[in-house]
Amino acid sequence: MQTIAQLLLSPPAAFIIVLAAVLAFAFALSFLAFKGPRTTEDICKAYACGEDVKDHFVQPDYSKFFPFAFFFTILHVAALIITTVPKISPDSLVITFLYLGGAVIGLLVFFRKA
Repeated sequence: MQTIAQLLLSPPAAFIIVLAAVLAFAFALSFLAFKGPRTTEDICKAYACGEDVKDHFVQPDYSKFFPFAFFFTILHVAALIITTVPKISPDSLVITFLYLGGAVIGLLVFFRKA
């Protein structure tokens, strides 16, 4: 037989308890939220950080974002690989150096095109 503590710490029970606590906390804090007068026109309007926008079909330019994201991903995955390789196994060190060589080649190709 399970004790009450084991039952409450089981994943489904813990999820329900945490969900109930979060919902109760959100409900309690909803009384502190600012609620201004709402009209039907305000509900249907587009919101852009407090600015009134006429044309809300904005298409942002990601041309500067993707190279930065690619660089960030390569360097951080390489750092993750370096820090998680055990020092004991020589086979894993070979694989690590091969991976790092590929990362360096990828960065060289990236900087050549950028």
